[in-house]
Amino acid sequence: MKNATRCVSLSEEERFGAVSTPIYQTATFRQPTAVEFGEYDYSRSGNPTRTDLETKLAELERAPFAFAFSSGMSALSAITKLLTTGDEILAGSDLYGGSIRLLERLPRLGISVTYVDTTDVQNVRAALSNRTRMLLIETPTNPFQRVSDIAALADLAHANGVILVVDNTMLSPCLQNPIVCGADIVYHSGTKFLSGHSDVTAGVVVAKDEELADEIAFVRNAEGTALAPFDSWLLLRGIKTLDLRVEKQCSNALKVAEFLANEAGIRRVFHPSLASEEARRTHERQASGFGSVIAFTTGDAEFSRRIVEATRLCSIAVSFGSVNSTISLPCYMSHASIPDALRGELAPPRDLVRLSVGIENVEDIIEDLRSAIRSAAASNVVAIGKAVGE
Repeated sequence: MKNATRCVSLSEEERFGAVSTPIYQTATFRQPTAVEFGEYDYSRSGNPTRTDLETKLAELERAPFAFAFSSGMSALSAITKLLTTGDEILAGSDLYGGSIRLLERLPRLGISVTYVDTTDVQNVRAALSNRTRMLLIETPTNPFQRVSDIAALADLAHANGVILVVDNTMLSPCLQNPIVCGADIVYHSGTKFLSGHSDVTAGVVVAKDEELADEIAFVRNAEGTALAPFDSWLLLRGIKTLDLRVEKQCSNALKVAEFLANEAGIRRVFHPSLASEEARRTHERQASGFGSVIAFTTGDAEFSRRIVEATRLCSIAVSFGSVNSTISLPCYMSHASIPDALRGELAPPRDLVRLSVGIENVEDIIEDLRSAIRSAAASNVVAIGKAVGE
């Protein structure tokens, strides 16, 4: 079964023949007797709507276990609970700012975090210690779109008794399945491509090992971070068009990346399609598309700000993966939460612009960007002229 079919097929036959999964909007369930539980008892622990969603997510990620959380950060938090005092996480040096913010709270629990460039397997090998228990990566990364070799890192991690965790938010399971490449755990911010409509906040964890899955299930139930029934239904509805949306967004992004790469005033464009030959080969080996998030620099923070503010079709907004194109300055938004002590090492530069390409007509997207770049350039000239005059 292909992904387009997987996305729209029902997880199982609904008892009343509904062709859309019902929303079991209930907190508790009637039990068969006073001394035994039925399949469901309390929606924090389990809910039929969420079960359908998780069945679908596991199917798409080619994994035996999936868990839906109330946010991507609650999903990552549950994953870190697999560790204990004295353990170490090796984390990619180009991560979402909120992930770094969460990781930087772990040392107070006796869990150390070391950041490393995971695009080079030898860097990771050199950074491993006898305390390392988890390797946490994004590929492609947010925002620089850097590519790491999942299979090579899985081999290295497993040879050293380390759990490989991959954030697959940037591509979605329609383009990349890290479990198939050897990852132990995969997680998503379901708010992004899985939802696709900016109308639900959600997180996902999938696991290939029953022992790890049991630990994740325990933490979610104990902390009460499971996705609510209505939000589970919204995410299920979004997934139905996931393959269709991603295909269109990727097609648009390729044309937008090419436009930006040839546009005067744009210094460098970051997208897997424009990566080095080696990085591109690695990406094509483990993914079936390049994704629809693009980053670019101009060399001038003020010029970048003016471009972002001059767009009309591309909304200034955090997050990515929606049907609508969005644009932002990560240094001030998605990565603003990086602690001050790490900003010099891990924060993106102030002139970096992140663009999430939507499903609009690609000519309209390009025209919006072209107009914004020209308007920003004209504004910069005026601003420089005034400064010189003063």
